[in-house]
Amino acid sequence: MPKIVLFNKPYRVMSQFRESGDKVTLSRYFDDSSLRVAGRLDYDSEGLLVLSDSGKLVQQITHPRFKLEKTYLAQVEGKRSPGALEQLRGGVVLKDGETRPAKVTLIDEPADLWPRDPPIRYRAAIPTSWIELTISEGRNRQVRRMTAAVGIPTLRLIRVRVGDWSLGDLEPGEWRQAS
Repeated sequence: MPKIVLFNKPYRVMSQFRESGDKVTLSRYFDDSSLRVAGRLDYDSEGLLVLSDSGKLVQQITHPRFKLEKTYLAQVEGKRSPGALEQLRGGVVLKDGETRPAKVTLIDEPADLWPRDPPIRYRAAIPTSWIELTISEGRNRQVRRMTAAVGIPTLRLIRVRVGDWSLGDLEPGEWRQAS
């Protein structure tokens, strides 16, 4: 049975074990050389990171042919834009090709969300909105590039689900073994 670890990656933590200058890495949280990261989560993104000791499982999670869904909560700049959401639902053309269609829903700001340190910049003249977005690819900075391409740049990005695994009530820096 493979070991599967669900981790709430804090903001400004690298999704790797090897040291990277003065940046915090996963080695601050784990001392288990058998674990491998199943899909990256950007340095400036937060939330669910899946780790496993099974190379086969890691490939099933990360390889695009398996079309494993990943769900994110994104705080975006600007008012709620039905046109932008429709563009995301239809797929967006990026420099590396067109994305698969995304599932997108407007949501209220999550009530139980932990504060980010440092907080998102506040600008009274520019409102923000929250969306829930599910994709089945894993391109580099894909959600950020998609939202920027439709005119609603991402300010804060939190992954809450990978396939059947969800973040649940894990606080930043906490982890649990999946059953």
